[in-house]
Amino acid sequence: MRNTIESVEDNAGNVVTYRRHTNGGGLIGRGAKVGTTSVIGPATYVEAGARVGSGCRIGSGSWIDRKAQIGDHAVIGDAVYVGPGAVLGDRVRIGSHSRIGARAQIGDGVRLHADSTVPEGGLIAAANTPVPPPPASAPSARAQAGHKRPKRSAA
Repeated sequence: MRNTIESVEDNAGNVVTYRRHTNGGGLIGRGAKVGTTSVIGPATYVEAGARVGSGCRIGSGSWIDRKAQIGDHAVIGDAVYVGPGAVLGDRVRIGSHSRIGARAQIGDGVRLHADSTVPEGGLIAAANTPVPPPPASAPSARAQAGHKRPKRSAA
């Protein structure tokens, strides 16, 4: 049986306590909030003050640093680092081995390939939603402006 509480010594010699998440066994720091329907992979750390929304999947060996926020239904690959204070929107997809810098902002629906890097304070706007074409009965901009097509010669 696996321990539900783990203690780890950080680089400064401080002992930090984590609890294991019931879905996936990842390590959750004190004060971190993780949706109960999210899956946090083994050997993944979610640090104190971080928030992971509902329905997320975070791969093994990833690190969600302090005060990072991950929206609902996000998918984060293996060995991904999300820096302190970074904000990832809903339905974001981050490929394995990527690095998201501190205070970076990634909008809803954005997809990043494996080995991607977003610099500290970087901004990636939300994925564009398709714009529907105008109705077929609507005149074109040229027709509205009185533009006429030139006649073709029969040469």
